[in-house]
Amino acid sequence: MLTIDLARCTGCRRCECACSFFHTGRVSNRLARIKVLNIYEIGVDAPVVCNQCEERYCLACPEDALQLGPNGEVMFSPTLCQGCGVCELSCPIGAIEIFDDIVYVCDLCGGEPKCIEACSEDAIIWHRDAPAAVSLAEAREETRRLNPSERRHAHAMTQAAGLRREWFHV
Repeated sequence: MLTIDLARCTGCRRCECACSFFHTGRVSNRLARIKVLNIYEIGVDAPVVCNQCEERYCLACPEDALQLGPNGEVMFSPTLCQGCGVCELSCPIGAIEIFDDIVYVCDLCGGEPKCIEACSEDAIIWHRDAPAAVSLAEAREETRRLNPSERRHAHAMTQAAGLRREWFHV
């Protein structure tokens, strides 16, 4: 499971660059499986990436185009995918995005996440032997009427709330 230490993230987007380049040979935040949100109104940068959640809502794919890999990562099969968007709409934190008929979801780079290697601030942590995945049931209920972009923003705001209280004793 990947976790983010928002207190360490500078919003540099090196994680996005490394991710997109590893998977596509091109540098583009649109092609990255991790999305960095710069939430200017509260002064926080927040990467959003698949949490390998307990519920695995994305596996509801009617074509079984998404499967679990050996590290608990979500693996995408382009030959099975029909582009229905069920996976994108089912992720409560907007960590899945469909672009040019390709499902962009973190696959842990086959066991060596490039986002972690690229992060000079150590803001991204991979818990290889995490005892239990995080539950996103509450987030699902709160974000069910939002689009994936709005879900990413809502998740980032939720994650940032504790940090803001810590920083400003609010």
